[in-house]
Amino acid sequence: MSKFLRDFKDFAMKGNVIDMAVGVIIGGAFGKIVTSLVNDIIMPGVGVLTGGANFREFKFVIQEGVTKGTEIVTPEVAITWGAFVQTIVDFLIIAFCIFLAIKVIYKFKRKEEEAPAAPAGPTQEELLTEIRDLLAKQNGTEK
Repeated sequence: MSKFLRDFKDFAMKGNVIDMAVGVIIGGAFGKIVTSLVNDIIMPGVGVLTGGANFREFKFVIQEGVTKGTEIVTPEVAITWGAFVQTIVDFLIIAFCIFLAIKVIYKFKRKEEEAPAAPAGPTQEELLTEIRDLLAKQNGTEK
């Protein structure tokens, strides 16, 4: 096996890479949930507040499309700024949720760090000395 492949295998099998992969997969699923929240719950509410407007339809048309009957000869060229606004709302919600999750993780981490450490047990030398003294006491050859 070449050094490159060996290095790649070592890199891929490290715990951090696997944790990151799990995070990416969960993040992708979470992103779909947030997108649905924005598209299906938040933006319709915003649409009601703005007079029934659908943000996805807000756009600046640069060039009108040309149609011949039902056939599109030249498609419309437009800047769909409403979809961009929805994407920004998605990002802000995801960023806020990640902020809250990290805040909770750090809170637990601080509590873990502040927890008193268990008292250290006797060292190996102390145990051996104690065993030696007990054996000497049993044999009647105390020091």
